[in-house]
Amino acid sequence: MRKVIVIALGGNAIKQADEKGTAEEQRANVATTCEQLVSMLKYGHRLVITHGNGPQAGNLLIQQEAGVAEVPAQPMDVVGSMTQGQIGYMFQQTLQNMLWDERIPLPVVSVVNQVLVSEDDPDYQDPSKPVGPFYTKEEAEKIKVGRPEYVIKEVKPENVEKRFRRVVPSPEPIRNIEYLAIRKMVDDGIVVIASGGGGIPVVYDERKHLKGTAAVIDKDKAGEVLATVVGADIFLVLTDVAHAKINFGQPDEKDVGRIAYSEMKKLSEEGHFKAGSMGPKVLACLRFIEWGGQTAIITSLDKAIAALMGQAGTRIVPDGTA
Repeated sequence: MRKVIVIALGGNAIKQADEKGTAEEQRANVATTCEQLVSMLKYGHRLVITHGNGPQAGNLLIQQEAGVAEVPAQPMDVVGSMTQGQIGYMFQQTLQNMLWDERIPLPVVSVVNQVLVSEDDPDYQDPSKPVGPFYTKEEAEKIKVGRPEYVIKEVKPENVEKRFRRVVPSPEPIRNIEYLAIRKMVDDGIVVIASGGGGIPVVYDERKHLKGTAAVIDKDKAGEVLATVVGADIFLVLTDVAHAKINFGQPDEKDVGRIAYSEMKKLSEEGHFKAGSMGPKVLACLRFIEWGGQTAIITSLDKAIAALMGQAGTRIVPDGTA
């Protein structure tokens, strides 16, 4: 049965942790990802694709700062729009080429997409969103000396060497600004790439005009907002692990498979899913089910098709259907 699926792609769909992030590396990763997406399209599903931009935005911010003596540095919202264009272009072109080879006559479009937030959000006082590369403890301490204004936090378990990243404000997404246009395109069968990097964060000024704000919205939370307004049946979060886990990094670590909403919410409230890592993904999936979604899935890219068939991944469903 044909489904509308919103797919939130993790950073490994674009850049692997051990890569420099060259255009060639990113194109190769995008091609691998698009092979999975094309397989879904062959099943007749309608796709809306969103993606992270943490490594790309982090690297671009470094470039902006390094070149400030020659050209003006651009603010964070503009950097976000730049990465939307970069990553959207790569996915759009790669999908177009693959669909052409398969003789599948589907149009693909990437949208420059704004997402409304509030400057009263508490995350502006206590930033939580990781951007840029991972650091060892020693590297993080050295960076803090040179850039004391940076906020750097531990985002992975202690047994991981490179577990620190710079964090920036990550306000809650309120509304996808271009959702009406996106919904019309999805209804017409267009493959849409939207809300890249969580969307360009914007607020209303005193005249009710939109303006950018210095933040990075969590792409999974923004993906859920997008999934809800386009009426998605499935919200598919693709990351670098096959399942969400309880007791992550401990000897009694355990995969979470098919699970009812209320049970997954309880695990989340018990603190099993770390903020800045699996936590926002689980929260986004729970919100999707709360708003009437049929199924929310967390799994790895290579398990995507199996997960859609109910054979892999963490699968969150409404109470009474598990």
